[in-house]
Amino acid sequence: MTDDNQQITSLTQQTAAHLISRMAKDARTAQHILGQSDNAARNAALSAAAAAIRASEPEILSANQRDRARGADAGLKDAFIDRLTLTPESIEAMAQGLDVIAQLDDPLGAELARWTVSTGLDITRIATALGVIGVIYESRPNVTVDAASLCIKSGNAALLRCGSDSQHTSGLLASLMQSGLKEAGLPQASIQIMPTTDRHAVGAMLAAAGEIDVIIPRGGKGLVGRVQQEARVPVFAHLEGICHLYVAPGAKCQMAIDIAVNAKMRRVGICGAAETILIDKAVADSHSMPIVSALIEAGCEVRGDAVIAACDTRVIAATDDDFGQEFLAPIIAIKIVDDMEHAMRHISQFGSGHTESIITSDEKEAEAFLTHVDSAIVMHNASTQFADGGEFGMGAEIGIATGRLHARGPVGVQQLTSFKYIVRGNGHKRD
Repeated sequence: MTDDNQQITSLTQQTAAHLISRMAKDARTAQHILGQSDNAARNAALSAAAAAIRASEPEILSANQRDRARGADAGLKDAFIDRLTLTPESIEAMAQGLDVIAQLDDPLGAELARWTVSTGLDITRIATALGVIGVIYESRPNVTVDAASLCIKSGNAALLRCGSDSQHTSGLLASLMQSGLKEAGLPQASIQIMPTTDRHAVGAMLAAAGEIDVIIPRGGKGLVGRVQQEARVPVFAHLEGICHLYVAPGAKCQMAIDIAVNAKMRRVGICGAAETILIDKAVADSHSMPIVSALIEAGCEVRGDAVIAACDTRVIAATDDDFGQEFLAPIIAIKIVDDMEHAMRHISQFGSGHTESIITSDEKEAEAFLTHVDSAIVMHNASTQFADGGEFGMGAEIGIATGRLHARGPVGVQQLTSFKYIVRGNGHKRD
């Protein structure tokens, strides 16, 4: 995969369908073995892959440099280059993520519930693997390791389709995950990466009902929108990460400043970055100017309503389009709201159901917000940048699901399982 000569440069719709069908068939065969394997073997594969990643740091950095250079030549935005970039620290973080996942409890075979009905039948609900999972992603090469590791741990096979911007890095990382499987005596076809970045491959994956069990897209609005529109396979996805901070009447000013700067500026190109700050009018006079000033000093462009614009001459007057916008850049929209009800209406209208956070020392305010805001993740006195499976103790995640079926929030090991019912009788016959 890391050799350009191994790439299939173009596909027709028919050849793409044939490629996906063949890969899915191999994945299904491998998954039958992986899904029945011992937890110790799956953990050994993850540990071996972690060791391989650590040992291959120079090769990974070299492949990543090739991808970043090509991305720069192609005119990729800074946010995309940021998502694409790996460092020695982020490579070690990937390896540590594998170590953490290996230490998690086995998600397969877990008894979720058990009861006996009046007829005497003993019924148990048992956790099982989902099957073959297709992951379509852009820019972030670490998704290769996150997706592969979570699928291995949960007994699922994965078909990975990276974007052209990360093909060298992602291809190398996928091969290292396969080496971990091989060392543990598990089928390497459990993890496969597309040998092409042709868009027809995406269409073939989305149409592969009966061959792929679920699709997980990880990327920009264009990719996720296409997946949600065209997929004939179930999808775990979020379209955008339009995350809000609400500075409530009970907010301490310094805490609001610190969280606001971190939530926006720690990494501006991730889906958990704050895009809008709502400041309650009860603290507008005391909190607005310090928050605005701190953000601007940190290098953030502030777009504000009339009250916010009056705080600082450097503020740009916000338009209606600035609210509900996923900037993925050092830009944030700020607005004064009348009260919590107003804040929650704004979030409901302009949010994407991803992550919202309230800043307040008033527990009653906090509980009202946590209870009534209907997003996948709702926080109290915490930066929205904590919207991450690793930070939730899941080791890693494939993405943040904002739907309401099966998985919601970080999609980790537990979210990649389904279940079956085991019914035990004693010669039972139904009347």
